[in-house]
Amino acid sequence: MERRNIIIIAAAVVLGLLAVYLTNAYFSGVEAQQERVAEEQQLVRVAVAAQDLEFGSPLTSDTVRLVNWPSQSVPSGAITDMAKFAGTDVAIRPIAQGEPILQSRISNRAVLSENIPDNMRAVTIPVNEVAGVAGFVTPGDVVDVLMTRTIPGGDDEKVTSVVLENAQVIAIDRRASENSTEPQELKMATLLTDQYNAQKLALAAESGRLTLALRNVENQIVGGTQVVTTRDLPGGRLRYSSRSGGGVAPAPSGSAVPYRPSGTAPAGAVSPTYKGPTMTIYRGTEGARQEVNRGTN
Repeated sequence: MERRNIIIIAAAVVLGLLAVYLTNAYFSGVEAQQERVAEEQQLVRVAVAAQDLEFGSPLTSDTVRLVNWPSQSVPSGAITDMAKFAGTDVAIRPIAQGEPILQSRISNRAVLSENIPDNMRAVTIPVNEVAGVAGFVTPGDVVDVLMTRTIPGGDDEKVTSVVLENAQVIAIDRRASENSTEPQELKMATLLTDQYNAQKLALAAESGRLTLALRNVENQIVGGTQVVTTRDLPGGRLRYSSRSGGGVAPAPSGSAVPYRPSGTAPAGAVSPTYKGPTMTIYRGTEGARQEVNRGTN
């Protein structure tokens, strides 16, 4: 009985080893066949994302796979060796499923500083969450930074100026993903800029309210901006007088405009045409038209 059990166990072990051998041989044969096909068709093995990868996603054999890729169209920086993905690297930019994994999109540290080029700075500023392009500003977008403030001693007149142009957004609040298309409340934005403009942004954040203006990423034209005041708005050149009598007077534009109470006409003004009833009185052959004033008896 014991001998029979030993024989059964030995047979099971042999069959298990045989199954493992055949499985390895099969997959090795498939891999070798794919490599032969790649050589015949001038293809190379390129690492691509096996699934959609977000910022900080680990790169392992479960999330990365090798596929045949035409050798003449291999992207610069593409990875061809799976040994690169030992679980220590992460994605520092979103990578879509089937997209080649490039050296510039991975790092062994999932930190923001890995994305900052030399001589550049990442500065975080508070922005107007309502006017921030309805919440559709996402990492990777390019924006202009506008500042709205009140001029001291200028009758509380507001002005809006461009503080920074063509700045890349590298994070919104705590999000660093470019794939999000859902609008979200925008309170903080991290922009990539040089040190001088980082100082300007820090000062602007303390001086007024900041708003992001989304622009085309291919539009590299900067300059030619102007300061906009309330006078540039429709009806912005009119101001309500605070003196007795009320009335509306034009806002000053370089020279003072004297105050004129309502109901009085300026010198040289043409009197309005009388539109009431009239009568013609003839004295001899000459007639004269007179206005008829309505009164009570």
